[in-house]
Amino acid sequence: MSQPKRFQDQVVIVTGAAQGIGRGVALHVAAEGGKVVLADRSDYLYEVQAEIQAAAGQAISVLADLETFAGAQSVVDAAIEHYGTVNTLINNVGGAIWMKPFDAFAEEEIIKEINRSLFPTLWCCRAVLPEMLKNQSGTIVNVSSIATRGINRIPYSAAKGGVNALTASLAFEHAKDGIRVNAVATGGTEAPPRKVPRNTAEQTENERVWMQQVVDQTLDRSLMGRYGSIQEQVNAILFLASSESSYITGTVVPVGGGDQG
Repeated sequence: MSQPKRFQDQVVIVTGAAQGIGRGVALHVAAEGGKVVLADRSDYLYEVQAEIQAAAGQAISVLADLETFAGAQSVVDAAIEHYGTVNTLINNVGGAIWMKPFDAFAEEEIIKEINRSLFPTLWCCRAVLPEMLKNQSGTIVNVSSIATRGINRIPYSAAKGGVNALTASLAFEHAKDGIRVNAVATGGTEAPPRKVPRNTAEQTENERVWMQQVVDQTLDRSLMGRYGSIQEQVNAILFLASSESSYITGTVVPVGGGDQG
């Protein structure tokens, strides 16, 4: 069976592309004919670009701090300079840094969680919007989380709740402009160890207990009783990013084995 070409000649920005779900999305978009703009603040981005190019795909890399508007704008500017436009934005940056009860979070930790899991999506949507408005077309897929109903990660949950609200409101505001905006609320996902850890501190005994509580809740709320795979998350993201979902907008799709978040 031949590879589908849902993204043939489409310019697709993939943020958080250096590892995990973002890497998986980028590789598949390139394999389906997309011109990929890889964005991350890790040098591992270049390994993904090399992997795409070795398979005869098209990709450029942009190192950027997407917790800032300037970083997000630099990615959009690079896409337009190199490929002429942007058709699709897939926002993958985010992830809980700490797992612990809310009253154990310090002020600066809460700020870091929000900066990591809300602002990259918010800034990238704002940066890409003028180009999509000019084209009167575009697709945005935001990666959210079913952890909007989760324990021991309240700041992260709040950030992803913000992503859901952004998704719904942006879709409402710009459907008339031919712009679709959806989100995938990822559930627990099996992944190899992160190349760049979110938190390098050695876990305390309390932190191990709190982390286990998160794992237990994830498995308990999944009707399938398991974690998903990166590929299962990628499949949903690619569907929403492609024309196969042309009559879907303003929707948050939970991909958590039945956990609705």
